[in-house]
Amino acid sequence: MTQGAGQGPEAERAATLRDFRVPAYVHETGPYGDTTHPGDVAVPVEEAAEHPDGYTPTRRDLPVINRGDTLQVPVDPASLAAQDREEGAAGPLFVVGDVHGYLDELLAALQERGLIDSAGNWSAGTARLWFLGDFTDRGPDGIGVIDLVMRLSAEAAAAGGYCKALMGNHELLLLGAKRFSDTPVNSGAGTATFQAAWLLNGGQKTDMDRLQDHHLQWMARLDAVEEVDGYLLVHSDTTAYLDYGDSIEAVNDTVRETLTRNDADECWDLFRKFTKRFSFRDEGGADAVRSLLDTYGGTRIVHGHSPIPYLLGEVGSEENEEEPRPLVEGPHIYADGLAIAMDGGVTMAGKLLVQQLPLEN
Repeated sequence: MTQGAGQGPEAERAATLRDFRVPAYVHETGPYGDTTHPGDVAVPVEEAAEHPDGYTPTRRDLPVINRGDTLQVPVDPASLAAQDREEGAAGPLFVVGDVHGYLDELLAALQERGLIDSAGNWSAGTARLWFLGDFTDRGPDGIGVIDLVMRLSAEAAAAGGYCKALMGNHELLLLGAKRFSDTPVNSGAGTATFQAAWLLNGGQKTDMDRLQDHHLQWMARLDAVEEVDGYLLVHSDTTAYLDYGDSIEAVNDTVRETLTRNDADECWDLFRKFTKRFSFRDEGGADAVRSLLDTYGGTRIVHGHSPIPYLLGEVGSEENEEEPRPLVEGPHIYADGLAIAMDGGVTMAGKLLVQQLPLEN
């Protein structure tokens, strides 16, 4: 883990990290065989530089010099052990639900949690922050959200913490719209295109206009699954991850390799599976969660993707504008307590959730 910046070379390195920028796809309806979310639809046509390691040598890695004229300074082993414990101590863990371009709401939520200051800079030291995916579409400034996450990743690393992100279905959607545009793909129920699906599912022209190669490369390299402190972090509440490998490393490698091959049909199939939802909600939901935990590790799963009002069954459709929106105060725990939902429904006047784990209750 990168240590905090001090004086001299360390300060210079911290400044370099703060300035660093990494160089450089919707949910299907019944006809496609998936459980639907009213806000995400896949459309038939017939009618989207590797971060440097940034590794700073630690005390253990420095060469040992055994020259007679070298000053020998006695070191207390107990103090070294205490230093090692302090250096290796993990900061508090936070997760962020779907953002969908709502940059101002994200900034306010992060500041409320003490993760950034009033200027939008990282202020949480060694804290660990995970975004669960879906940075763009529907809201006004998806590219601004990505830029913020990329910058906070560098600033958090310089402070001894980290800020990381997972791949959401809307990242796959945006990548597909940019890469393949109107190229026909086999949707399983006729022909579709990423471009049509992206537009129907909240694609913003301003995001596409501002999308640059380094944004594309950053999205394409995101992990799909991670396990932290016993929490299995994913974007979608689906068991489709099991189709891509029997370990976290295998799933992440398979997803990246699929995107690297740049095959439109393969990418569409990946995107389609990532849009599935509600696998943990109904009868058998806890068993579905256990299938993922047994395969990838962890004791609870944390996900975004499905807005909490839909999981609760309190909102039946986005078509009824008169229907009252339930107030979301925090994460939703369900599936025998094994699943934690983090999409507060910011796109439907809900709440953008930033939550510290473990939960207090």
